[in-house]
Amino acid sequence: MNIGSLSSNWLLQKTILDTARLGQSNLSNQSGLTSSSFENLLQQVLLQTELNQKSTSNLDISSLLLTSFNSFVSQPEVGTLQTTSLTPAKTGGDDLNSHLKGVLQNTGHLFEEAGKKYDIDPALLAAISIHETGNGSSNAARFKLNVAGMMGKNGLKSYSSIEESIFDMARNLRQNYLDKGKLTIAQIGAKYAPIGAANDPTQLNNHWVTGVQRYFDTLTMGSNLA
Repeated sequence: MNIGSLSSNWLLQKTILDTARLGQSNLSNQSGLTSSSFENLLQQVLLQTELNQKSTSNLDISSLLLTSFNSFVSQPEVGTLQTTSLTPAKTGGDDLNSHLKGVLQNTGHLFEEAGKKYDIDPALLAAISIHETGNGSSNAARFKLNVAGMMGKNGLKSYSSIEESIFDMARNLRQNYLDKGKLTIAQIGAKYAPIGAANDPTQLNNHWVTGVQRYFDTLTMGSNLA
């Protein structure tokens, strides 16, 4: 049957209903798809379906919708950690050492050990430390041995060693983020470095997610830090 424009009310409503049902059933099965991103996904599917329809005079609208939807849900969500299981075997200490400078120099084995203990990719721990400390050059890193921006009751925490700081960061990420379902750098950043926080007067938190993601990608892909 020749289907008219998607702008007809009954067809648009049916399209939205069918897609919503399909999307909700897939949310629990797609690791990169969340309810917060479903609305954008729906809009993209409807747009793609309309474009496809304009170039086809005879089509099955349900099949076309399913094809469009499946093509979008198969794409990974931006900001997702590279290891879906978050196992720590992806990046070794020696690989990290070639990127680490300042007080972080030659601490790759510490990130690796902390990653193994808390089941986190060491590259994520190192990426956060590089971003938080300007790759080991910040005053917090040099004078407080705080390489993760960890806060206490009186402001930035002080540590007795870099190792203590790294392991405290890993513990915090495991217990308060990963175990609570925050499995992407964007999700972690929204809590770890919230935009508009009172302790961020210079608004550096605006760059936390993009900075950590860039370092994480660099460390896991083996390229050089800028």
